[in-house]
Amino acid sequence: MFQISVETHFSSGHHLRNYPGNCERPHGHNWKVKITVKASELDELGMGIDFRTVKKSLGPVIEDLDHRNLNELPAFTNKNPSSENIAAHIFNSLKNDLKTERYHLYSVTVCETEGTGVTYFEE
Repeated sequence: MFQISVETHFSSGHHLRNYPGNCERPHGHNWKVKITVKASELDELGMGIDFRTVKKSLGPVIEDLDHRNLNELPAFTNKNPSSENIAAHIFNSLKNDLKTERYHLYSVTVCETEGTGVTYFEE
């Protein structure tokens, strides 16, 4: 089994509705995102999945989040744009596109600061 990862980032603002603290006020982050794909075997070129394939799928998802107020996006009108919900949103946006008999999306990690992050995956 192989794990293939791609990292990227985006900048956006958000606030956490009904949060008992500073995060209830609008603020921004430079989010870091790590996508991990699991491959059960390699292709004829010796790759689990081409990094370019992952980046091509990931690009539009990140573009939709970049330099936005996340609270205004349809994905977050009924739930807080927490790191957890952002990771699940990215995962669900990519899982069908990054799935074949040989590989599948394994996890999405979202970090809002250098020392804090969340990883979402499905069992």
